[in-house]
Amino acid sequence: MDRPLATPNPRPLTVLIVEDEVLLAVELGFLVREAGCLDVGHALDSKAAVQLADRLQPDIVLVDVHLSDGPTGVDAVRKILEDRKAVALFMTANVKRLPEDLAGACGVIGKPYSDGSIRRALTFLAHCLQAGTASGPPPPGLNLSETFAARWGVDQLARAG
Repeated sequence: MDRPLATPNPRPLTVLIVEDEVLLAVELGFLVREAGCLDVGHALDSKAAVQLADRLQPDIVLVDVHLSDGPTGVDAVRKILEDRKAVALFMTANVKRLPEDLAGACGVIGKPYSDGSIRRALTFLAHCLQAGTASGPPPPGLNLSETFAARWGVDQLARAG
């Protein structure tokens, strides 16, 4: 029986980090690279986040809610997602500050989080974005929005399991 030809690996996904704590942003950049993605930039406030997203067109945007210009992460996500195909993921200790629709973001990881939870979440999101479907349930710590759970078939996996 002939084996199918191997398909080349898809290009690494690009990630923009929106975090006003510089050391945390640097650590996130390291984790992004460990997960096989490309860290394309860092923004400390909402204005820089929107400008960088416009210029860089990232696949994934990791966003804290409270930035150097105040609790503006939600507004930044709404603006970033208006005209772009990016997926936003909140990473915040302020989960209760998020609107019910998560401002269109695919989900949230609450702080404090572990390095492993970030790598697993990025790997999960990369698969979902490249395959158009989830390979299984989201990793612990990643809470998907209802919209993205349905889009990627996670809700069906939960019903089947």
